[in-house]
Amino acid sequence: MVYAVIRVRGTVNVKPDIKRTMQLLRLTHANHCVLLEENVVHKGMLQIVKDYTTWGEIDKQTLTKLLSSRGKLIGDKPLTEEYLKKAAPYHSFEKLAEAIVENKVKYKDIPEVKPLFRLNPPKKGHRTVKRSFVNKGSLGYRKDAINILIERML
Repeated sequence: MVYAVIRVRGTVNVKPDIKRTMQLLRLTHANHCVLLEENVVHKGMLQIVKDYTTWGEIDKQTLTKLLSSRGKLIGDKPLTEEYLKKAAPYHSFEKLAEAIVENKVKYKDIPEVKPLFRLNPPKKGHRTVKRSFVNKGSLGYRKDAINILIERML
């Protein structure tokens, strides 16, 4: 299972341990998204940054759209299927997304790919950036609802 983690809040008045954890997760700016595999270490890190991020399980269709529209290579060049044919054994975004969701390959291990996605702010905005998702906010764990948020941010 793969988590999509999105930073919701900015950088002002962030405690040093939370700031360091965000740097380790490569979430340096608001609306940045990274893909993390589910394990004990990442779950602990997500609990530390839960008041600044939101996360959930990404599905194959959403990941395919995310890779095709927001995937970047070093030098800010777009990720294309021609590049995937040369650099990776997966020849399309669909096959790559399926392999990432099934934990066969990590997105950051593809050569010369930027390990994060820069997204737009969501259409119609966040609910509130001060409450958790279960309390009608935008922060914390949101299961499959992360796919709806990513669609709004593409």
